[in-house]
Amino acid sequence: MSAEGGDVAARRIGLVEDHESVAIGLAAMLAPEPDLNLVLTAGTVPELLGSAGAADLDLVVLDLRLADGSSPEDNVRALRDRGIEVLVFTGADNAFLVRAAAKAGVLGVVRKSEDASTVVAAVRQAASGNQVVTTDWAAAIDGDPQLSDVGLSPRQEEVLTLYASGEKASRVARLTGLSEQTVNDYLGRIRQKYADAGRPAPTKTDLYKRAVEDGWLPVPERHPRA
Repeated sequence: MSAEGGDVAARRIGLVEDHESVAIGLAAMLAPEPDLNLVLTAGTVPELLGSAGAADLDLVVLDLRLADGSSPEDNVRALRDRGIEVLVFTGADNAFLVRAAAKAGVLGVVRKSEDASTVVAAVRQAASGNQVVTTDWAAAIDGDPQLSDVGLSPRQEEVLTLYASGEKASRVARLTGLSEQTVNDYLGRIRQKYADAGRPAPTKTDLYKRAVEDGWLPVPERHPRA
C-alpha cells in the first residue's frame, strides 16, 4: 500500500514492515510532519523495490524480523545497492540481527517502543543522510569478536578517543601537546587503518561509532523518560 503526500520538499520515506499495526503507527507518527512523507509501505524488500516510486526514496525504515524469512543483512544490502539508505525499526530483542544490519551499513537503529518524538527525530536524521547513534546500536556491536582489529598505536587511540568524544582537532592538539596538523595527520592515518580493515570511518560520527565498537569510548546510556 502507499500514501502520497503533497509536499514536494518533504523527504520521501519507505517502510518495510509486515505488521499492519506497526505500519499504521509509524504513519500516524509521521503524518503531522511536513518534511517527512511516508510514500510506500510493503511487507518485504522485493515488494517495496518493485513498487513505482521506490527509486525516489530518501530512506527506508526496515523491520528486522519479516515473515518471508529474509536476513537483515541481505535486505539492507539490497536497498543500499539501489542507493537507498536504511534505518532499522525494531523491538531490538535480538542483538545478532541488529549487529548484522549494522555491519551492512544502516544509518541507525531505533526501538519500536520509543516515544513518537524519538522515532520521528531518528527518521528525520536518517532521511537527511545522517547517522543515528543509539544505545541499541552500540550495545549490539559492543564487544563483537568478529570486528577486525585496526592496530591503533596508544597515541592514535588517545587522539581518536578525544576527537570522537566531541573535541575539535584544535582542542585535541592542546590536550595532547601535539600540533593541530599532527592531530589531523593522526586522524587521517586512523581513518585509513579503519578503511583497510573494512570498517570505513569517513565522518566524525563514523569515528565515534568505531571508538564505541572497539571499546575506546563507552556505550551511551539510555536516559530514562521523564
